[in-house]
Amino acid sequence: MSEPLLSVKDLSVAFGIGNREILAVDKVSFDIAKGETVALVGESGSGKSVTALSVMKLLPYPAAHHPSGSITFQSRELLTMSENEIRKVRGNDITIIFQEPMTSLNPLHTIEKQIGEILLLHKGITGKAARARTLELLGQVGIPDPAGRLQSYPHQLSGGQRQRVMIAMALANEPDLLIADEPTTALDVTVQAQILKLLKEIQQRLGMSMLFITHDLGIVRKIADTVCVMQKGKIVEQGPVERVFTAPEHPYTKALLAAEPKPDPAPPKPDAPIVISTDNLKVWFPVKRGVLRKTVGHIKAVDGITIDVRKGETLGVVGESGSGKTTLGLAILRLISSDGPVVFMGQTIQGLKFKEMRPYRRDMQIVFQDPYGSLSPRMSVSDIIEEGLWVHHPKLTPEEREARVMAALKDVGLDTTTRFRYPHEFSGGQRQRIALARALVLEPTFIVLDEPTSALDMLIQAQMVDLLRDLQKKRDLTYLFISHDLRVVAALASRLLVLRNGKMVEEGAAADLFKNPKTDYTRALFAAAFNIEAAPEGIVAQ
Repeated sequence: MSEPLLSVKDLSVAFGIGNREILAVDKVSFDIAKGETVALVGESGSGKSVTALSVMKLLPYPAAHHPSGSITFQSRELLTMSENEIRKVRGNDITIIFQEPMTSLNPLHTIEKQIGEILLLHKGITGKAARARTLELLGQVGIPDPAGRLQSYPHQLSGGQRQRVMIAMALANEPDLLIADEPTTALDVTVQAQILKLLKEIQQRLGMSMLFITHDLGIVRKIADTVCVMQKGKIVEQGPVERVFTAPEHPYTKALLAAEPKPDPAPPKPDAPIVISTDNLKVWFPVKRGVLRKTVGHIKAVDGITIDVRKGETLGVVGESGSGKTTLGLAILRLISSDGPVVFMGQTIQGLKFKEMRPYRRDMQIVFQDPYGSLSPRMSVSDIIEEGLWVHHPKLTPEEREARVMAALKDVGLDTTTRFRYPHEFSGGQRQRIALARALVLEPTFIVLDEPTSALDMLIQAQMVDLLRDLQKKRDLTYLFISHDLRVVAALASRLLVLRNGKMVEEGAAADLFKNPKTDYTRALFAAAFNIEAAPEGIVAQ
């Protein structure tokens, strides 16, 4: 046996919090051979990302330290390297794709500058050669109109497009080891398949190794050679993918493989009152060029969408990344400007000013796609959830506010004793639940859920679907559910809206569309998401 490219032995990671020490990773060991893909799977907070960040030496030292362990890469010990030495390894020999691209990309720099910086630092490539390589990379990862996106800033891209830029940056210098931390979380199923195929092709061409962190077991089957299952900081089971999937030994692995959101959506309610409606809604962003910044065209993010969402229903909104799903949700909530009437609970809210919209905000809430970017890093979890109560229920006593905060945390499955911690002390999935608790605490009528389960592992995802369904029944909530995960949509949606390039492809009862999609585009979406063996009950693969 040849020596592994990366060898992790008895790695432990501890975090000092005040006088306490929390062990996040407990004596983890695994090897990655040249050209091999090892997948780390497990529940949110199990230590997957902490393990990966240890390889790159990106943990917040000295708050984080290693009570035990060794990490060797190409026979070099990484843990004892100086900062100057590890910098030569990062971005060149080992690269990483982070879970939350919006917080990983520099908001002040264009896409071209951010990718070009990596090419300059590690390869010395500048000018036309750097631009050509940048265009090549953006094309490889499926960014539409790469040349037109070079001068875009991260906030001008959709969540999926930002994730693809991160992948392009990671692959720019053709590394020996790629660490991918949930690299397809924000991607729709068709682009996800493209990215996985791309990673496989690059891996075979370069002989690149991958450490692939994901909660999607379907991806593990497609891309990994070896899988390590983590729970509470320990690897409870590891081995070849086929063996672990077909004959799991540990109870947690068995539970993980059995987890699947159960299809039990709220039925369409044609006689219920309409909560939110739009008529020919448009959101066009101007494209400006030249010194005088003249408008030379428009990006038609939402182009003529008409919907009615009735009380107690869930409208599932699906489509490719960049199809206008999130923009539609923001326009409905009047968080961005749009053209066309928006009617909420019988009242036209289109054109209302900030103060005029405030009375409606209590009844219409949103859970954003990127929880880390939407939670203030300077506020504790308690303060974040309580903030809306201060604005909309100022007469509540401190005891009443605290009780409602704790009830909201319990509703989303979080320990109430963690409410005085800060967002950076939680995993990605836990932050997503905090964002949901913030929306629920005001007891709204209508909630826009923008990829609320994208950062969650399969077990928690199934629990979250059950939670959303139970809350909907108990409170008669109305949801606009935006997601690229069609299995979750199938479990929750009463009606389905399929978007492409800002336009409505088709709309109707979810059960009917899943069984009999009318357009080639919808059929392609479903084919990428489902197969006959794994299709939820009532869904027929095309």
